[in-house]
Amino acid sequence: MFRALIVDDEPPAREIIRKMLAEDAEIEIAGECSNGAEAIEAIAELKPDLMFLDIQMPEVDGFELLEACDGEKMPAVIFVTAFNRYAVKAFEVSAVDYLLKPFDHARMALALERAKTDLKEKSNAERSDQVLDLLNRISEGPDRLKRFVIKNNGRILLVPAEDVDWIESDGNYLLLHSGDDKHLIRETLKSMEERLDPELFFRIHRSTIVNIDSVKELQKHFNDEHVVLMKSGKELILSRRYRGKLSEKLGASI
Repeated sequence: MFRALIVDDEPPAREIIRKMLAEDAEIEIAGECSNGAEAIEAIAELKPDLMFLDIQMPEVDGFELLEACDGEKMPAVIFVTAFNRYAVKAFEVSAVDYLLKPFDHARMALALERAKTDLKEKSNAERSDQVLDLLNRISEGPDRLKRFVIKNNGRILLVPAEDVDWIESDGNYLLLHSGDDKHLIRETLKSMEERLDPELFFRIHRSTIVNIDSVKELQKHFNDEHVVLMKSGKELILSRRYRGKLSEKLGASI
């Protein structure tokens, strides 16, 4: 018996999935969620084997939900979406399956068979890596990160991207600086740079990305070294490697 979680902000969509799953004797519905924040908690509490996940939801969308999930509890994911063709191709490579709305019973049956095979053959850690690969592929598209979803002591924090002043890397982890707050997330700086809006964020060092709107001024130090002075008073090193690109972006010589 496989336990399924249905995540969709539209009640009619959840009802369609619920009725179709009722026809499969191997599937038990563990719960339903109307948004991503609810689903993050449900995954931790209910430990579903399989999740039917919509993408475009308010507050926390499907991608942000997956980023916030504990890798050890990652269920097999079937996307239920009206997303564009580019994204669907990425789903085919990395997700268990996708259901493009509207779908019929035959398509649901095929998705379930693929999910059952995946559940029997892969560990949760492997499934988590698979989903992270999907997120990296999607981030290569035109959509940019709008907010960070951060788990903190049992709470889910939503931090708008524009509220983050600067980001520093520490191996496979990133420390987000937002005013007086700091948030640790697991991701590489290279991956994050690809997902951020290049009009708002700029890399100034191999380990640092800054929010241009949070920069107060650029200062020249001795030995032709430069630093970026943030509005908070924090001084960050501007690498020579990125100096020319920053000068071009600002339209002023440095």
